[in-house]
Order: sequence, then C-alpha cells, then structure tokens
Amino acid sequence: MTETATLVAPAGAARRAPARPDWRKRGEITLLAGPAIIVFVTFVILPVVMAAFYGFFRWKGFGFPDDFVGLDNYIAILQDPTFRSAVGHNFFIVIASLILQGPLAILFALLMNQKMRGRSLIRVLIFVPYVISEVVVGTGWSLMLQDAGALNSLLEKVGLGSWVQSWIASPSIAMGTLMFIISWKYIGFAVILMLAGLQSIPEELYEAAAIDGASFWQTQWRITLPLLAPTIRIWAFLSIIGSLQLFDLVNIIWGQYVAATAGTSTMATYMYLNGHLAGNYGFGNAVAVLLFLISLVVALVYQRFALNRDTAGALTGDGGRKKR
Repeated sequence: MTETATLVAPAGAARRAPARPDWRKRGEITLLAGPAIIVFVTFVILPVVMAAFYGFFRWKGFGFPDDFVGLDNYIAILQDPTFRSAVGHNFFIVIASLILQGPLAILFALLMNQKMRGRSLIRVLIFVPYVISEVVVGTGWSLMLQDAGALNSLLEKVGLGSWVQSWIASPSIAMGTLMFIISWKYIGFAVILMLAGLQSIPEELYEAAAIDGASFWQTQWRITLPLLAPTIRIWAFLSIIGSLQLFDLVNIIWGQYVAATAGTSTMATYMYLNGHLAGNYGFGNAVAVLLFLISLVVALVYQRFALNRDTAGALTGDGGRKKR
C-alpha cells in the first residue's frame, strides 16, 4: 500500500497575489487634481523659472534676451543700500504688524464674542476697511494726510496746530503713518479669523471654569489663548507673507520716489522702481527672485517651528507633544 504524504504549508507562508493598481482611483485623482496642477505650474512655477532666467540678462522687456550678465544683477542688488533698507522696512512691517494687530484683534474678537447690542454692526464696521480696494484706501488716506489735507486742517481748527505734521514726507513719522493705515485696513481680517477660532471653543470649558471660580482673565489666559493658538499661528503666517510682499498702499500713498526718502520703501516698490520704471526688466526679475527666495525661507522656517505643531497635533491627537 502506497502512502501519499500531504505537505501542509506553514501559516502565513502562502504567497499573496500582487495587488493590482487601482486604475480607477488613479484616474479620479488625475482627473480632479490634474487641472489644478496645470494651473499651478503655469501661473506659479513657470513664472518663477522665467524670472530666474531673465535675471541673468540685461533685458529691456521685449525680444529674446541676449545680453548675458550672469550674477551681475544680483550682486548689484545686494550691494545697493537702498535695497537693504527696503528689506529692513519689510521686516519692520512684519514685526510691527504682529505686535499691533494681533493683540488688538484678539481683544476685539473677545468683545464681539459677547452678547451685546449692536454686535453685528460693530463687526461690519471693523471688517469694512478690509474689503475696500487698496486703491481707494491709498487714495483716500493720501488726500487726508497731505500737508494741506483734512487731518492737518482739522487739527488747526480744534486748536491743536502744534500737532500738525508732514505725515507722509517726514522720515521720522512716515513709517508710523504706514503702520496705522495697514492696521486700520487689515485688522478686520484678523478679527474675523479670531472670532471663528473663538466660536469653535466648546462652551462647556467656560462653564467648568466658572464653577471652579476662575475669573474672566484667568479663563482667557488658561482656556481661550491655548485653544486659539492654531488660529493665531495661521493669521500670523498670512500677515508675515503679506507684509513681505507689501506694495500697493506704499506705491499709491508715497508714489515711486517719495517712499525711499520717507523711509517706507519695500522690496516690491524697489522692484517696480528699478525694474519696470527704469526699463531694466532683467534687473527687476532678479529682484523678484530675491523677494521670492526671502519669502520662501521665512515661510519654511515658520512652517518648521510654528505650523508643524498644529500638523503634528492633528495627526497624533496630542497637540504635537512627544510622549515621555
């Protein structure tokens, strides 16, 4: 009698058929993301690459560039004290915007988050400057702040003639004037973001704090600010990038030539003046590349040390804190 041995494969040793690629899912992703990727590459990546290419030439803005100058444009920019001053102005605006707008936006948001009469009207009045065009805002403030403008005339009529200033042209106060206008225009956006963050905080936390006897300010310090931190970081990121790219208000109020002498020039106004108005588009493109690189470095550093905390907290559920 012949015995037949039956071989039994160990558990887990069976070979699994290779997973087939899900072509349907890939097709859906390509169909949905493809147009956005094409638009992004066409209108973001390609212009940056072209600007970097033109920055190596002395180019008048038409025809194919053939006057290759290498890094001369970049060297000239970095050696220009006017450009270094513009960079300093941009970073001053970054810091001043965070210091001025952040606390005020949080205070306004806390106020408007309370039940009170006229709350909707106050919200509209604070947000209206943000939705007004920069051209309208710049033109209006430019007319009011002229030496013979409405503000100085009002000061003289109320007996405060000693307060009359050259609000736009004086280097000692021009930057303060710019920061007031920026804060007036953009604080509404910060307030709306803070309000959205406040309304996402569970009401039960405040009720528990009230039962424990916490005061109003203790509640805001221990509950509101920690839970509002992700919103604050997002707003700060948007404010930083916007401050680095500031152009329209400065160009409209101070013009092409007064901004540098008044101490309010920015990297964008420097690019416009020395690139477009001077007809040296290769130089202007080199400035644009440096502006892009500076903004990119700042964004990456901020992403690394600030926004990553929110991403880690969203993925791990522990607020980004490492387990001990």
